[in-house]
Amino acid sequence: MRIPRLESRIALLAALLTATALASAPIARADVGEKIIQRCTHGESLGGFSQSAYSRALKELSADAEEYTDCSSLIRQAQQAAAAGRQSGGGGGAATRAGSITPTAASPAERKAVTRAASSGAGPVSLDGQVIHPGVVHASIASAFSSLPTPLLATLAFLLACLALVVGGAVRNRVCGGRSD
Repeated sequence: MRIPRLESRIALLAALLTATALASAPIARADVGEKIIQRCTHGESLGGFSQSAYSRALKELSADAEEYTDCSSLIRQAQQAAAAGRQSGGGGGAATRAGSITPTAASPAERKAVTRAASSGAGPVSLDGQVIHPGVVHASIASAFSSLPTPLLATLAFLLACLALVVGGAVRNRVCGGRSD
């Protein structure tokens, strides 16, 4: 009578393995946008992807990567090269990247905007219904704390808790030391 139980256990195990394999398949497949971003940040070639893959990579590009790397422009160049039907290297080190960037001609509206910005000086600019004053940074304490790394915030919280314990102990000793029970 052990044989049917063994067969049912094997069948159950096979079903569980199949379900696990099917459930993990989408996770194992790399996101094409992330793959393009990783190639860009590692200085590898960005050629050979579809237009939708480049668009997805541009959407997924983090603010840090956009600010501290030239990946957005390199991805756009690779996208333009793919649209034109030629292969784009788009990779290489910092020195190679600077040499491989081909500038595109500015449109008349862009040239006009640059000329207007250069001649307007550093006066306030109205943007989205708000007046922006160049050089003025409005920062609050909340934004300063939210930009700190989590381990540093945890260390600060620990130090504040230790300080509270020391001050609390000193106050308790003073209060208890003044009594004559």
